[in-house]
Amino acid sequence: MFTNVQFANPDFFWLLLLLPLAALWYYFKRKEQTASLKISSIKGFSETDILTRLKPLLFLLRLLALAAIIIAIARPQSKDVSTKTKKTEGIDIVMAIDVSSSMLARDLKPNRLAALKKVAADFIKKRPSDRIGLVAYAGEAYTKTPITSDKSIVVRSLKDIAFGQLDDGTAIGMGLATAVNRLKESKAISKIIILLTDGVNNSGFIEPKTASDLAVEYGIKTYTIGLGTNGNALSPVAYNLDGSFRFGMRQVEIDEELLKEIAANTGGKYFRATDNEKLEKIYDEINKLEKTEIEEFKYTRFEEKFRPWVLAALILLVLEWILRNTLFRSFI
Repeated sequence: MFTNVQFANPDFFWLLLLLPLAALWYYFKRKEQTASLKISSIKGFSETDILTRLKPLLFLLRLLALAAIIIAIARPQSKDVSTKTKKTEGIDIVMAIDVSSSMLARDLKPNRLAALKKVAADFIKKRPSDRIGLVAYAGEAYTKTPITSDKSIVVRSLKDIAFGQLDDGTAIGMGLATAVNRLKESKAISKIIILLTDGVNNSGFIEPKTASDLAVEYGIKTYTIGLGTNGNALSPVAYNLDGSFRFGMRQVEIDEELLKEIAANTGGKYFRATDNEKLEKIYDEINKLEKTEIEEFKYTRFEEKFRPWVLAALILLVLEWILRNTLFRSFI
C-alpha cells in the first residue's frame, strides 16, 4: 500500500503516539464507565456476557478511524518523475578513413583496418546525440555515408568499408577535402573531422594544405591520427599469383609533420596510435574532448493518495455508530 508513496506532511505521524495513550486510558477507565452487579450465577446471561466482552471493539474501531485520519492528513502521495532532454549544442562529425593497402599491415591485430573499424564503431555508439558521416579514401576519396543521426546506418556502412574499393594510394588531401565538403553546409555549432592515415600523401589532385585551409574557412576542427607501430611492420609488399597479398617487413612511414600541421591549423589535435590499446584510448580522448551539451528538463507529478484513508475512517466511524446504536445499545 505504501510502495512508491511519500508523505507531504510526515510530522503529523507524531499524533499516532496518542493512540497507545488513549488505549491505556480506556483500559483503566472502562470499569468506571460500566455498571456492575454482583450475582451468584451468570448462566442466564451468556449472550450478554459475550457482548460485554466485545464492547471494547467500539473503542478499537474509533482508534482505527483516528489512525486513518492521521495518515490522511499526513498526505500520502505518489511521485512520478519524467525527464526530457534537449540537445542545446549539436556536433556533426565526419570520420575520414584511409583504406589503402598499407592499412592491411599486421602491426595492429588482426590488421590496422580491422582494428580501426572496431574502435570506430564503439566511438559511434557513444555519440547518440550527434550526427556522423563516413569518408573513405585511398588514391581517391568518396563519401561512404553522409552525416546522419541514424547510428545503425553508420555502423553498418563502417563494416562494409574494405580495401579494393578505390585505387591504391594515400590521397590525404582528397580525403580531407571530401570530409570538408560533407560538413561545409552543416548548421551545427561544432563541426569535427577525424582524419586517420598510416602513410604519406602520394596521390590526389588536392594538396593537404589546401584542404586544411578549406577546413579553417568553414570552421571545421580536425583531429588527425597517425596509425602504425614505430619501426617495421608486416605489410603487403606484392601480389601472389592467385591475387592475394604477399606480406613482408616494411618501414612504417607516416607524415607526422603534415598531420600535426593540419591539426594545429584547424584547432584540433594530433595523435599517434602504435597499437590497438593506444588507438582505443585516442578515440576515448576525442570522445571526452568533444562533448555535446544536453539540457535536461525534469517534470514531477504528484498524485494524492489520502482519499482512501478518509473513506476508511468514515466507514469505521459509521460502523462504530451503527454497532453502538444497535447491538451494543443496551450496554452503553
